[in-house]
Amino acid sequence: MSKFQRKSISFRLNGVSVEAEVEPRELLVHHLRNDWGLTGSHVGCDTGQCGACAVLLDGHAVKSCSVLTVQVDRADVVTIEGIARPNVVQDALHRHHGLQCGFCTPGMVMAAIEMLGAGENLDEEAVRRGLSGNMCRCTGYQGIVDGILDVVGSRSNAEIYTVKGA
Repeated sequence: MSKFQRKSISFRLNGVSVEAEVEPRELLVHHLRNDWGLTGSHVGCDTGQCGACAVLLDGHAVKSCSVLTVQVDRADVVTIEGIARPNVVQDALHRHHGLQCGFCTPGMVMAAIEMLGAGENLDEEAVRRGLSGNMCRCTGYQGIVDGILDVVGSRSNAEIYTVKGA
């Protein structure tokens, strides 16, 4: 029995309204993985440095290992599982060989979605800066950067992604 009093929260998870009873100290990444079975957000470092656990929180990419679950009360959370396939980001990463072992992919996709959704002019330097909080040990980043730049160069006003449950 935990010594912490559980708190009731409600939020949108991948487009669906959900409710949960959570401990105040529980990290979002553990809640998503353990309580909802959403294992696409990877636990890589538990310190917020690698980005493998990134999710979209109210449209912004955040590292779910540094967000308490109680902080998402009344928020909108989208995990990699909630991103409908096909989508332009994952397709471009695939085309440019920006996917290898796949461990960093969820975080890279979330970072790319946030960058692309901001409506800023993205060049290689801006994309690299936007990915700076995400680590990849396989690709050397060039395929990831090229994939994101491909989306920048080819999109008209197409949606970057849609949420499956929405």
